[in-house]
Amino acid sequence: MSTMVAREQVEAMVREMLRQRTGAAGGTGAAQDGYRPNLVANISARHCHLMQEHVEILFGPGSKLTPMKTLYQSTDFAANETVAVVGPRQRMIPNVRILGPCRTFSQVELAFTDAISLGIDAPVRLSGDIEGTPGCVLIGPKGSLVLDKGVIRAERHVHMGPRDAEYYGVKHLDRLNMRVESSCPTTLEGLLVRTHKDWKLEVHIDTDEANCCDLARATRVTLTKP
Repeated sequence: MSTMVAREQVEAMVREMLRQRTGAAGGTGAAQDGYRPNLVANISARHCHLMQEHVEILFGPGSKLTPMKTLYQSTDFAANETVAVVGPRQRMIPNVRILGPCRTFSQVELAFTDAISLGIDAPVRLSGDIEGTPGCVLIGPKGSLVLDKGVIRAERHVHMGPRDAEYYGVKHLDRLNMRVESSCPTTLEGLLVRTHKDWKLEVHIDTDEANCCDLARATRVTLTKP
């Protein structure tokens, strides 16, 4: 005796099979409307953010950042403008990209190996938390600037919108772990959750972290609660 299976049941089974094979999200499935987020994990290379005042010092009076390309978070862009970053060892990293738009503070985000090369003891901080951090010298085509603070190693984090937060069962400043399946399978713990109504789901880790887990060739990335 055969049994008819409803179309809805077949579709549900297919979706579950695909989910298990791809592991794209790995959340709790808490969203009530069937929403499944598209998880993107990106490498955040060394870069800096600048105040408008500092842009004009480095690039000349009246200068503004000019967009080269929009980033995954459409609120931000990579600018055409770059600066050289100089540390206390008198070593320099040239062509460090500026990300726009301008902020109310200037900040340089480096990987651990970048900071070691420059001789800067850069602490792990959330972007914008720059009190008590070391500084550096920035050199632009029209001038130079001494920052007395603002050099950090950006804390690994995940951007997400309200529906993503509901799916994972988290809120702003909670923590998640990220499992990376690759030639160097790794679990990165304690990613800081940052939420905003205009953000898409995106993980940011620096180049050192990405290299250690071979993120560029990962076959599966999932987020889970600790």
